[in-house]
Amino acid sequence: MRLRLGDVIPDFKAQTTQGPIQFYDWQGDKWVVLFSHPADFTPVCTTELGRIAVHQPYFTKRNVKLLAHSCDKLKDHVDWVNDIKSYCRDIPGDFPYPIIADEKRELAVMLDMIDQQYKDDEKRALTVRALYIIDPKHVLRLSMQYPQSTGRNVDEILRVIDSLQLVDKIPQVATPANWVPGEKVMILPTVKEEEAQQLFSGQVDKVTMPSGIVYVRTTTNYKS
Repeated sequence: MRLRLGDVIPDFKAQTTQGPIQFYDWQGDKWVVLFSHPADFTPVCTTELGRIAVHQPYFTKRNVKLLAHSCDKLKDHVDWVNDIKSYCRDIPGDFPYPIIADEKRELAVMLDMIDQQYKDDEKRALTVRALYIIDPKHVLRLSMQYPQSTGRNVDEILRVIDSLQLVDKIPQVATPANWVPGEKVMILPTVKEEEAQQLFSGQVDKVTMPSGIVYVRTTTNYKS
């Protein structure tokens, strides 16, 4: 299966470190960050799961549930969690989110997480660092795929969630490069000037371009 933005993530059953789940039931009305890792007991993965665990309250604040995935045994996951907690000592309390055990790689294949280079080699067919942001309607809204050698940035994951949730509330805007909540947003060119002025109470800034085309309009008068 080739997953693309806008696809509906299929429902699935899985065994996890917090018991069996049926994905749709487990998700409920939440957003989900589903993220895979090449293997248990590996250094970069340990840092990623640890930092995401530390940031759990920030995801909860955004109505987001976390669900990790790795193609290893459930017992290995449990032992690995103890290592992660030992290494990342600022994780408060119990480890906060489940890790899927996908020994046969069936879910990894279904969700398009396998490294293309080794997809036909059972011994080397590891998952890449795939990360999917899934909205409450089970729609894939954002996909990130990193190689095994590069760990992800948790602040960027939170930033893109903020952007996605903002444009759901205000579909007339988009967020520019390096945007964080509170900074200016871009008003879409498809929004007529009168509508823009009304929607943002006249607080619309326009940028004059050499082309003479007015397509860069910004505002900070919005609620994130």
